[in-house]
Amino acid sequence: MENGKTAEFLKGLLIGGVIGSVVGILYAPKSGKETRDDLNKKADELVGKAREEYDSALEKSKKSYDAAIARLKELEVLAKKKVEEVEEKVEELTEKSKETVEESRGRLKKAIDAGVDAFKEEKTEKKKKA
Repeated sequence: MENGKTAEFLKGLLIGGVIGSVVGILYAPKSGKETRDDLNKKADELVGKAREEYDSALEKSKKSYDAAIARLKELEVLAKKKVEEVEEKVEELTEKSKETVEESRGRLKKAIDAGVDAFKEEKTEKKKKA
């Protein structure tokens, strides 16, 4: 239960219990002193029950709060691990991309050099024939 609902429930329980006890005691065939004593006993009992209910609700709330905090800490650790994994993957992909670019650049340079050499050779052969 939420704290507001728990408080309202306990207040209703206490008021309902007091009213029920008072009505029951007032209609009982007893003397005034006995009736007052009974009313005091019932009031003490109801206050004790209300305190127990409040303590129980408080303990449940504390346990729920502690469990939520523990779960959040677990999620934080998991999130940090995932971030580290993603960073590693990004670094790997970046390195692979650099290597691929360098390889492509090297192949392109070789192809251009081969083309230039072939062009020069062709030009030299044409001069010799001419």
